[in-house]
Amino acid sequence: MAAQPIAEIHGITRERFETEIVAASKPVVLRGLVADWPATRHGRDSPEAICRYLIERDGGAPVDAILLAPAERGRIFYNDAMDGFNFVRNRLPVARVVEQVARYSHFAVPPAVAVQSALIRDCMPRFSDENPLPLLDAEPRIWIGNAIVTPAHYDHAQNVACVVAGRRRFTLFPPEQIGNLHIGPIDFAPAGPCISLVDFANPDHARFPRFRAALEHARIAELGAGDAIYIPLRWWHHVASLDVCNVLVNYWWTAD
Repeated sequence: MAAQPIAEIHGITRERFETEIVAASKPVVLRGLVADWPATRHGRDSPEAICRYLIERDGGAPVDAILLAPAERGRIFYNDAMDGFNFVRNRLPVARVVEQVARYSHFAVPPAVAVQSALIRDCMPRFSDENPLPLLDAEPRIWIGNAIVTPAHYDHAQNVACVVAGRRRFTLFPPEQIGNLHIGPIDFAPAGPCISLVDFANPDHARFPRFRAALEHARIAELGAGDAIYIPLRWWHHVASLDVCNVLVNYWWTAD
């Protein structure tokens, strides 16, 4: 996929983030932003280390989790009839989902499992105290899973996403590319926001011809443990988690 690189910054103060990065409303990779977090150090050590860290901090509250069959290749999407989705939902404590991630790491072709957008204060209250982000005052949310793909979508808020474990590939498009991304139903989508119907791993250009034009404006970056990315309001982003155990913490906030 031909794409422009996303601008990168190593080291950032809160003042500069607010006056330069957010004010410009362009995506920026913040390399090493959370490299010193205890959680990130465990994430760099091994999948086993970060799994233990998360289990030990689980407060026991159930969180939303999804499970996809191996045939779905980890891609969150609709079912074949487009009248439902290709995953099942459950409510489980974080520790249970982490145990599934660990178990599936031994499968040649595993099911995909994920915790998505769980408020950390509800499920892992110790985590926020141990891993603060002075850059923002927003509430942190956690995303945990194995190799899973979230189709291109946009948020109704500003977003900083911090990779704690594993690798994530972000493919971004400016808001005006909505017409070239072949968007699905506005009021019926797998994760809330409407999504692009294009399978980025195997795009059907005959069915989705305008996607070639969107690719001319794509921006891509791969983040590892400790890296973060600023995604401005309404920028489309496709996110692929690439390893057997992936953990991300993100912060949404609205501008004053």
